[in-house]
Amino acid sequence: MTAFASDQPHRYFFVHIMKTGGAALRRGLMNHFGDAAVYPTKGLDGTDPMTLYLSIDHLRERLDARGDQIRVITGHFPLRTAELIDGRVTTLTLLREPVERSLSYVRQRRFARRKPLEDIYDDLPGGLAHNHMTKMLSLMPEEMFTRMALNRDHLERAKQALAGMDAVGLQERFEDFRDELAARFGWRLGEPEILHTTARVDVPESLRARIAADNALDVELYEFAKQLLATGDDHLAAKS
Repeated sequence: MTAFASDQPHRYFFVHIMKTGGAALRRGLMNHFGDAAVYPTKGLDGTDPMTLYLSIDHLRERLDARGDQIRVITGHFPLRTAELIDGRVTTLTLLREPVERSLSYVRQRRFARRKPLEDIYDDLPGGLAHNHMTKMLSLMPEEMFTRMALNRDHLERAKQALAGMDAVGLQERFEDFRDELAARFGWRLGEPEILHTTARVDVPESLRARIAADNALDVELYEFAKQLLATGDDHLAAKS
């Protein structure tokens, strides 16, 4: 792929991994930068969620059309998308304990489908159900929707990428992460908001064990993230 054209020398690239608290952080970013500066902006960039949050081609087109306005890129784009953006890019992300992240997505789908949790988990797209965090931090954009068996090489790539990011936070320490971002970058994110929550339901231990096994790479990546944070700051890992 060729790099995106850009008139903006510095942007922030938020790797928004689903069900990690990213929607709430996105709202804070919009509070500081303004709606139009945070891609995607409904109305300005279209209305179809799949296109807005997943299409690299659409992101390219919108950067060409209004790159002078866009300061922050969110969507659900993998980290390596940032390699395709001209100019300085500051990267940040949030991670979540993998079993709880997957269960949050399952509960969201159950609200609409009213099926047993195990059946909903069986129906999840493999790209979202199995080691999704590792994929988001190791794969190129064009690889995200292919059937690919991840291995330890992908995990090591994801660990290396995570260690090289500018800011890393954990969902269970969300407010601390916001505070650190505000202090470091001078952002005024506003009051924390709770968005896209799902009601708690009883989960069979057998399903929890199955999800953990299916996401073994993510479990190890998450433990690495906690160690990474512990060696620097309790709540934020930032490149010096």
